[in-house]
Amino acid sequence: MKAKEFYFELPDELIAQTPPSERGSSRLLVYNRKTKQVSHEHIKDMVKYLPKNSLMIFNNSKVRKARLYATTVHGGKVEVLLTKNIDGYKWKAIVSKAKKQKVGKKLFFPANKSCEIVEVLEDANRIVKFDFELDDNYLDEYGHIPLPPYIKREDTKDDAVRYQNVYSSEIGSAAAPTAGLHFTEEILNCIKSEGIEIDYVTLHVGLGTFSPMRSENVKDHTMHTEEYLITPELFSKINEAKRQGRPIIAVGTTSVRALEATFSSPTPRSGWQETDIFIYPGYEFKVVNHLFTNFHTPESTLIVMVSAFAGMDVIKNIYQEAINEKYRFFSYGDAMFIL
Repeated sequence: MKAKEFYFELPDELIAQTPPSERGSSRLLVYNRKTKQVSHEHIKDMVKYLPKNSLMIFNNSKVRKARLYATTVHGGKVEVLLTKNIDGYKWKAIVSKAKKQKVGKKLFFPANKSCEIVEVLEDANRIVKFDFELDDNYLDEYGHIPLPPYIKREDTKDDAVRYQNVYSSEIGSAAAPTAGLHFTEEILNCIKSEGIEIDYVTLHVGLGTFSPMRSENVKDHTMHTEEYLITPELFSKINEAKRQGRPIIAVGTTSVRALEATFSSPTPRSGWQETDIFIYPGYEFKVVNHLFTNFHTPESTLIVMVSAFAGMDVIKNIYQEAINEKYRFFSYGDAMFIL
């Protein structure tokens, strides 16, 4: 199975650069795997497609305002993207103009704060040590939302709201679990009113989510690792739903990743865990029966996962139909619901 089999041509104008004017107003492509039918709807119409008595699972991770802009001692401009907190003062980070970012170099930030580069890692990232305990209060004031690389603009104040899910509560992601961006409180209440049970995993999305496969063969790709939480309560609900044969709906590929990683383990358990699970065609799904997701980038591990769920040829055809119908793609784009 070659990585190039998951490539598709996408006109630039179909890459959504901004969110829709109103949350929850995007289009929705519905695909029924049993009937093989495609329907073109809107997000508000999804409720009529939800299987009765379902358990619907969202990812409640919240995006950290992890992009900071610094200056050097000579006045140069440098971008620092924080990817992992090590001990409060030390962070793993991606620093722009990488060749110049050597150990010992100091960078200066708003409010008279600074950091020093203390280590250059094998993956070319840096360990930076701040002169204060950098927390989310500081980042909320001076940080920027780390928009995906295919959004060709600077972030705005609007992104601080629209690139978060309305139910996000657990801060720690470097990118939004974007399937959830479509849901409003009104839509969530409508889902609940239909007797659908809603619960949440927490999976902190890493920047690896944007990385294309760099190996020729899909199976040779080295998957990134992410942290996630399955609460004891959710763990029990999933086991009970599986026992009763109730449908389980995952909202977003990150939710799929947490659920399938847990129940692919020889000893499934609740609690905080790490996973580098790579789901590609041939994988047998253990938990997820239906998937709500956005349209993903070519040759990404995300389109590979969706192809594992619905079939490679099916996804190729669906994506081509979405292109023909001028759907908006990627994080701020439209969605699909695979039944």
